[in-house]
Amino acid sequence: MTSRAAQAEATRERIRQAAVQLYREGSLDGFILDEVARRAETTVQTVLRAFKSKDELIMAALEALSPYGTSIKLSAPGDVAAAVTMIFDLYEAIGDLVLRQLGDEQRLPRLKADVDTGRRSHRDWVGVVFAPQLACHAGEARAQLFQALMVATDVYVWKLLRRDQGLDRAAAESVMRHIVNGVIREA
Repeated sequence: MTSRAAQAEATRERIRQAAVQLYREGSLDGFILDEVARRAETTVQTVLRAFKSKDELIMAALEALSPYGTSIKLSAPGDVAAAVTMIFDLYEAIGDLVLRQLGDEQRLPRLKADVDTGRRSHRDWVGVVFAPQLACHAGEARAQLFQALMVATDVYVWKLLRRDQGLDRAAAESVMRHIVNGVIREA
């Protein structure tokens, strides 16, 4: 790689990292090219030369941030406490970013594929970690239990407990375990 090409790639990476930082701090409303350029110590013209458009830059930042490459760890199937701890590990690491992407999904349609991947990942995780509980039911009862477990362990429940209600992690996990166990008992 020539010195000039290496310099261009370094500038592109600085711009991408500035965009990542800016996106982490807020929604698309605050994503302004002037601010990206300032943080990357370059000009808006250079930003656009490197990424062609604001949407292209946002997508590059989102690819770098993509939480859906982060796998949900699996606990022993049927162990509710371990499952809740595992999902909290994930949400504590990337929950705020996931929520931001869910909020931006309608405004940035190219984001939908990543968000859908996350939805499938959560659905698959529920099917594996709660397999013993699900196996006790068939047909509509199984489908209803599956949906209830999906909701009980959703990122929005984590947000409600941790961000909106201000519970510490231990208290929030206890509430989610209580909800999951209640759903299983009622099935």
